[in-house]
Amino acid sequence: MIITSLCDNLALPGFDAEHGMSLYIQSGDKTVLFDFGASCLYAENARKLGIDLNNVNFAFLSHGHYDHGGGLPHFLTVNPHAPVYISPYAFEDHRNRSGKYIGLAPVHSPRLKTMGCPGTFDSLWQGKYPLDTAGMTCSRETEDFRHEQYLLFAEHGKRILFSGCSHKGVLNIMEHFRPDVLVGGFHFKDRENETELEAAAKDLLAYPCRYITCHCTGEKQYEILKKHMGDKLHWLRAGERITL
Repeated sequence: MIITSLCDNLALPGFDAEHGMSLYIQSGDKTVLFDFGASCLYAENARKLGIDLNNVNFAFLSHGHYDHGGGLPHFLTVNPHAPVYISPYAFEDHRNRSGKYIGLAPVHSPRLKTMGCPGTFDSLWQGKYPLDTAGMTCSRETEDFRHEQYLLFAEHGKRILFSGCSHKGVLNIMEHFRPDVLVGGFHFKDRENETELEAAAKDLLAYPCRYITCHCTGEKQYEILKKHMGDKLHWLRAGERITL
């Protein structure tokens, strides 16, 4: 599997960055676009890398926040055939702790394929670690992140899990799926307590897993995690490729 970051908060020289996430995944003879960033910037970075988005076989939206789905309308114009798999709750009213709208403008296309159902990930709520909503709300109620979904590959005897922001809790997600590789954001960006981050690093290391993170993990938070996790943890920046 080859994973290329098309959009991230950080970028290699020659590429552009934004607060968002988009990954181009090559697995066997299939190509997948995982998330679309906040704008069409991912497509410009793809062009610089020589990636033709028309070759994407299917796309996947991890959850209904603007920094992951803002570029979805653009994708539907540059790729006229790939289905896009979304949660049935993707276009609900999502807001941050200050009440600012962070959701998506509704998109209507027969190529949008809803998946998942109520209760699919209920066991995540009963995990060892409490859910931290960071003050987010949905339809004026406390957010339960029912719009968040994950993409799991089984390849060459390994389970490779893709998560957008891990809003349900990266440790709960690890306990539920137990992948060999986890790719995605940890949503630690607002955590300032170093002791808490060190504890999270220890808990993550308890799993025999390789972690490839990005976007909402937070740069300062990543450095603290990296001190404890070493080569088990890597930040994937826009323009960067990694082979598993």
